[in-house]
Amino acid sequence: MTLGGWINLLLSVGFVTVLFVYCVWRVLSGPKKAHTLAHVEPIDEDKVDHR
Repeated sequence: MTLGGWINLLLSVGFVTVLFVYCVWRVLSGPKKAHTLAHVEPIDEDKVDHR
C-alpha cells in the first residue's frame, strides 16, 4: 500500500475509534436519573378501568 493509503487508513480508522470512544464516554458519564420506566402499576380489580 502506498503512503497515501496508509495515511487515509489511519485517519479514517482513528476518526471512527475516537468517535466511538467519545459516544461511549458520553453515555456512561451522563447524569444519573431516577428510574421511571420500570414502574409497576398495582393490580386491583376496582382500578382496572383507570389505567
